[in-house]
Amino acid sequence: MSTLTTHLYIVRHAWAEDAVDGQTDAARPLTKKGCKRFAKFVERLQAAGMQIDCVATSPLVRARQTAEIMATVLTNSPPVAIIEALAPPANWQHLVEWTIEQDAKRVAWVGHMPCVGRLVALTIGDGSSAVRMQKGAVASICLDDGPGHPGELEWLATADIAKC
Repeated sequence: MSTLTTHLYIVRHAWAEDAVDGQTDAARPLTKKGCKRFAKFVERLQAAGMQIDCVATSPLVRARQTAEIMATVLTNSPPVAIIEALAPPANWQHLVEWTIEQDAKRVAWVGHMPCVGRLVALTIGDGSSAVRMQKGAVASICLDDGPGHPGELEWLATADIAKC
């Protein structure tokens, strides 16, 4: 197994519609405004240097749509994989194993709160904490020793920077 991954981006899904009668939580789509806002945010992050080789997403609709927006906006159009381990409650160990198998340098995980906040904390080596992430937020983590080893949180950005 390779430990090529040196950069992990953990992403909270963008803004979703409220559930309507008879709709499951898993089926809630993003709002039109949420789609546009997140796309603009990804454009800003890419202009600042963010690059991604592959994207893993929760199977829930709002996370899948968020991942698809990332893949569409990024100039290299990274592939998107639906990974059950990103659905709540999220399985960090399975995600680490999947990430190692990708043999990619820059990987993104797209999921849900509070799971993504715990994934950030676990990835930087503090499993007893959590990080609050707004909708559409992206955490950038440097993994000098590869996935599964404590990384360093380089930045945590919210879509508010897209308003600037």
